[in-house]
Amino acid sequence: MFDGRFRAEAERTLKPVGQSLKRTGITADHLTLLGILMALAASVAIGNGALRLGLLLLVLTALPDLLDGAVAKASGTASTRGAFFDSVADRFTDALLFGGVAWYLATTQPGRLAVLPMAVLGASMLISYERAKAEALGFHAKGGLMERAERLIALGIGLLFNQFLVPILWIMLVLTLVTAGQRFAKVWAQATQATPVLASRGTMRTRARTRAQDRRVARSTTRQVRRRTQLRPPR
Repeated sequence: MFDGRFRAEAERTLKPVGQSLKRTGITADHLTLLGILMALAASVAIGNGALRLGLLLLVLTALPDLLDGAVAKASGTASTRGAFFDSVADRFTDALLFGGVAWYLATTQPGRLAVLPMAVLGASMLISYERAKAEALGFHAKGGLMERAERLIALGIGLLFNQFLVPILWIMLVLTLVTAGQRFAKVWAQATQATPVLASRGTMRTRARTRAQDRRVARSTTRQVRRRTQLRPPR
């Protein structure tokens, strides 16, 4: 939801910040690495029960993720390599953060509640995979109720009001699964519309190959007839 409504406006707002950071020599890769380190520190803090400190480090994890794109554009270094690195880093930081929450619940809550944040993580990986696979196939799969920005905001609220952490995680799980369903339906509809076009293209290619084979056979037959005619003794 953030990508569709606020991403462009946020990028315009952060453009001057990106220009300023570029002059300091900081690169987008530096910011991505800083975000990973902050996520690691946040997961350790959360796992040890320092939820307020974990919230602060969570904010410090999100800031480099917002700024790395602005710095890359300001310095003219935006590339597919950087986009790949940023995407992998996002998945890794998600795993660190929710792993820290699972660690915290395992030590403070009875039963199997520690599995809950890992379920949220699994569902978030699913929607990330749906987008990656859809874009690889040429389809559009952005959007949904609970994307990464919304998950981080919800997690921050749960860390701030720790008595609501478990209910918030349940809400995150449900909305993340709903988002996965939304993306699946969106890509399914696009792929269904594209299937007749692909089928017709395949039929056209098959017909073209058949005609080419027929022409090759005809040329081969003509050459054989000419050779036999040349070798036939005069009567």
